[in-house]
Amino acid sequence: MTDQTQPIELHYWPTPNGFKISIMLEELGVPYTIKLVNIGAGDQFKPEFLKIAPNNRMPAIVDPEGPDGKPISVFESGAILKYLGQKFGQFYPADPRAQVKVDEWLFWQMGGFGPMLGQNHHFAIYAPEKIDYAIKRYRDESHRLYGVLNKQLAGQDYICGDYSIADMACIGWANGYERQGIDIAEFPDLKAWLDRMNARPAVARGLLVGKEEREKLNLATDKKAQSVLFNQR
Repeated sequence: MTDQTQPIELHYWPTPNGFKISIMLEELGVPYTIKLVNIGAGDQFKPEFLKIAPNNRMPAIVDPEGPDGKPISVFESGAILKYLGQKFGQFYPADPRAQVKVDEWLFWQMGGFGPMLGQNHHFAIYAPEKIDYAIKRYRDESHRLYGVLNKQLAGQDYICGDYSIADMACIGWANGYERQGIDIAEFPDLKAWLDRMNARPAVARGLLVGKEEREKLNLATDKKAQSVLFNQR
């Protein structure tokens, strides 16, 4: 395992995507500092943030002890998870075949589970005009994706067998099953995984990062800001 002497900067806001990295850093037990990016207030468009995250999406990190000891910035949550897993030799396997499996499920989350659940949130909860076709489309796709994940979890504790960054990528989104119109009782293996994940101390700590700051801004009742928060990968 690589030692980290200087803290990693995590540019973050408490959303399902932000949670991926706060959970990973808590699991690793490495020093890190939080740079809050209030996406409801438009902080993601500030020039200083765009220098490290040109797609104006958080999270992003700056590692002062990057390759060859030189600083490096990384944006996109999936890329950050892989970077940290490879750097510290944890939660991302060394075996090439096992890497492929973790990559498959990480990219499944990035390309499907996050975006489709985000669209579900948007059209069912935040859209100013309720469009029945859109609500049904994304509710149905969310239901299908939960079924895919439930089947993958049958007979094993974690998505790829061993606990990995694939689990960290999915937990923040899956915790929102009620708001997505999902009856979790339909997916018993996924429900058992949710309980198992939320019982991990590092996961619980990661899910609390930034919560107080968000509550101070009363974003829980600001529908415009909430729409921004969940319309991501």
